[in-house]
Amino acid sequence: MSDRIAAGMTVRRKVLGDAHVDRAEAAKTDFDKPFQDLITQGAWGTVWASDGISLRERSMLTLALLAATGNFEEIPMHIRATANTGASKQDVLEVFQHVAIYCGVPRANHAIKLAKQTYSEMEKTENAPTQGGEPR
Repeated sequence: MSDRIAAGMTVRRKVLGDAHVDRAEAAKTDFDKPFQDLITQGAWGTVWASDGISLRERSMLTLALLAATGNFEEIPMHIRATANTGASKQDVLEVFQHVAIYCGVPRANHAIKLAKQTYSEMEKTENAPTQGGEPR
């Protein structure tokens, strides 16, 4: 395993969480392994692993870029990641307001809708009782 792939897996797990990465790794096939390695090495092992800006700032930039380009499918995953990157709900709202002004209200509106749904799901999971009756 290359150093960038190893660094990428470390950062990816820190940002997205072990459960998410374990599911993604389990779903990887021979067909998409080269693509997954590219993402792990390039996105996670180079960009996200850089110490040039904080994970909070990267998280905010990523959400803005996803919304601005209409790549909505990954917004819920990156909203969940804010629990690990330190980007607050207020940060996310500020990001999407910026998107509204510079890239269009419909894209920001849809991103906010996805964020609200995801935050609601996260709160339900946090407050769900475990088998012992205590919240998780």
